[in-house]
Amino acid sequence: MYLLALIVVIITSVLFHTWRKLHEIPGPFWAKFTNLQRVYWVKTMRSHDIHQHLHAQYGDIVRMGPNMVSIADPAVIPTLYTPRAGFPKSKFYAAFIPYTKGGSLPAIFTTQDEDQHKQLKSPIAHIYSTSNVATLEPFVDAMLQLLTVELDKRFTGTNQVFDLGDWLQYFAFETMGTMTFSRQYGLLRTGSDANGMLQAIWEFMLRIAPMTQIPWFDRLWYKNSATATLFHRPAASPILKIVSEAISEREQKRQCKEPASNNDSNSTEGASHPDFLDQFLDLLDHNPSVQPWFTRAWTFSNVIAGSDSTASVMKAAMYYLLTNTDSLLRLREELLQTCITFKPSQARGMGEPPIFPAWQDIKDLPFLDACINEAARLHPPFCLPLERVVPPGGVTLAGRYFAEGTVVGMNPYVVNRHRGVFGEDADEWRPERWLVHAAEKRRMEGSVLTFGAGRRICMGKPVALLEIKKVVAALVVNYEITLRDPSSYVLENSYFFRQKGINVHIARLTDSV
Repeated sequence: MYLLALIVVIITSVLFHTWRKLHEIPGPFWAKFTNLQRVYWVKTMRSHDIHQHLHAQYGDIVRMGPNMVSIADPAVIPTLYTPRAGFPKSKFYAAFIPYTKGGSLPAIFTTQDEDQHKQLKSPIAHIYSTSNVATLEPFVDAMLQLLTVELDKRFTGTNQVFDLGDWLQYFAFETMGTMTFSRQYGLLRTGSDANGMLQAIWEFMLRIAPMTQIPWFDRLWYKNSATATLFHRPAASPILKIVSEAISEREQKRQCKEPASNNDSNSTEGASHPDFLDQFLDLLDHNPSVQPWFTRAWTFSNVIAGSDSTASVMKAAMYYLLTNTDSLLRLREELLQTCITFKPSQARGMGEPPIFPAWQDIKDLPFLDACINEAARLHPPFCLPLERVVPPGGVTLAGRYFAEGTVVGMNPYVVNRHRGVFGEDADEWRPERWLVHAAEKRRMEGSVLTFGAGRRICMGKPVALLEIKKVVAALVVNYEITLRDPSSYVLENSYFFRQKGINVHIARLTDSV
């Protein structure tokens, strides 16, 4: 009896202290005591909607868990996601670190260690810089060529309906594959997930996203050699296998002084610029601060994060353009009238080769830029709060004080639709909102978390924009694409926020354009 009473007292005390820590922050009842509700939200694949609803109900600051608070006010971004070291990433990110027999493999995105982040990022930052983007354009053009060949061969001029989103995803992965390995995966040539990589990445996200809400269980179940051996293989194994094999093959070729691109059907011809992997290995050879495992971490990040996220924005841009004819026609007119290579008299029919827009011609086009900004705002690729830990001394955010150790985060989906910044139509597609004076545009850009912010902003953003703008422009000026049923469009959120059901039929634009 005394033992039972003691257990009850201990449990009551723990629950009281758990509740009391953030008791003044409004939120759902169970969030005061457990993170299991957060896990359930992720499992529904609709956590973005749930989080947005909770902020609509409780305000800009919502308690999402016993020690986790979500903030929606974009004014907090510069403080929470500072350009300097200050708010370390929470254990949320540890779930994404792939586990291998040799231990975990951190990356620039996932590491919580600020010193390790600097060691991983500094050697390669210049490779992903805006100034280096133009050197990657031949890789994009090679895949645009292959994409249009396959679309013409399979679908153009027929009434066959297909999911354009699938082909945009194939394009994004093939482009990053050629940039990284000078080699295709075979997705575009086969019109399918040829090696199962896309499904492997999605299954990885399905396993890992719920674990971000309860990282202790991830360590116990997925990052434990005993349970991994007995019950399941590590979630990232198929992707790591592709990465490891590619690195080993390249190292052997370098030892034999063979070029990265050889004569096999999957190699990328005509791309004279070194691919990412060659540049990574050059750094390993000549930079003493680069450790051997860095190349694997960098390459893994390219494969798993550098493609799905880019494809997500491509899909959003094309879906919104296809469902908003005025925007589509305005964009096509801008492309045709602005770029010398896109004069209306040169519009191509089925018998003519497609036109691929030059990056120099389109990179600063106002309405194209507005459309891509709006697509990225409405559909960020990552849709759970980007969690940070309050440092020693505590901090005041949005008028409230948070003690040291409190986990605070902002969900890009929620922040990007904040009515205080984007207006009452923040949930609607309106690219014209970006056609404002420079200061207002900078304010809006600083209120969007699609690519993160501050010290941990996505390093691959310039490369992603190159791919997105090029493929959207190419599709708009070469094809008449008709969305068959807008209601077939489906959203699924397992941290990666993906779309399905952009079902279309397609025809080449004729000289009558």
